[in-house]
Amino acid sequence: MTGEQEQERPAGPGQGGEHGLTRRQLIRHSAWFGAAVALTVAGGEVISQVAGGAQADAAGNPQALRFVQVSDSHLGFKGTANPDVAASFGAAVNQVNALGFEPDFVMHTGDITHLSLAAEFGQAKEMMQDIRTPRVFTVPGEHDTINDGGKLYRKFYGANTRGAGWFSFDLKGVHFISLVNTTSVDALGALGADQLDFVRRDVAGLSAETPIVLFSHIPLYAMYPKWGWGTGDAVTLLGLLRRFGSVTALNGHVHQVFSKVEGNVTFYSAAATCYPLPEPGQAAAPLPVTVPAGELSAALGIRTVAFQAGAAGLALTDQRLG
Repeated sequence: MTGEQEQERPAGPGQGGEHGLTRRQLIRHSAWFGAAVALTVAGGEVISQVAGGAQADAAGNPQALRFVQVSDSHLGFKGTANPDVAASFGAAVNQVNALGFEPDFVMHTGDITHLSLAAEFGQAKEMMQDIRTPRVFTVPGEHDTINDGGKLYRKFYGANTRGAGWFSFDLKGVHFISLVNTTSVDALGALGADQLDFVRRDVAGLSAETPIVLFSHIPLYAMYPKWGWGTGDAVTLLGLLRRFGSVTALNGHVHQVFSKVEGNVTFYSAAATCYPLPEPGQAAAPLPVTVPAGELSAALGIRTVAFQAGAAGLALTDQRLG
């Protein structure tokens, strides 16, 4: 169990231990919102550009792949960092519905709930039914599996999955693999032998030119192991994907936008819809951060992703809520 999981359990509306951010720190923490930067991944290279261009071309093309990532709604949380997490998650749903196009799917990358209670799962599922998209997918966070190893999570979201809830699918030329690295969390996330074997068999017949997109809750790289922000056996996973020219890994868990390139893999951490967490090493522990009054939406967000085969590559745009 990570320190975040142990200390984030709510003790009532005035939960102690939350951190505060000054206005200057908030600006630094959420600076990615201002320019609406899109990151295009092509052949393992990352190119930054102002949203528009390739992203707009893909968004206007009905043949393009367009999807949305939301993360870390933490329904059930009670604390000063966000007194109404349901309202901010509702704002995220509304923002998806106001994009101007219907995404091919929406992926929630975990910590759907705060304490993995049936009422929290039910509320989240009901709210996600309002998203105008043909499909909503999920992967579990450690807060979704803390009580029973993910059994209740799979009761709500485990249809057509394998093992602890992993699965894969193909859409418009991209191969997606949704991973579970939170059911045996100790110091770091873990995938386990069964899931690694699933990935090995899953990609065996794919061309090396196939773009691969990985979804997980905990990062698949060593972002900050001291806080459990990494996956212990991710090196084995990435070794299975070394022959592919373009691999993109999208995760939640850290409640902030961050990117890193290692060889053929580009990693992107996403903002939360509930509250921010400190930057790595900038606090004693990864506890909820309280931002100045009226400025919470500037630290929360959603991510849109577009892919147009043979043209723009994979383009990501992070947007703040509201």
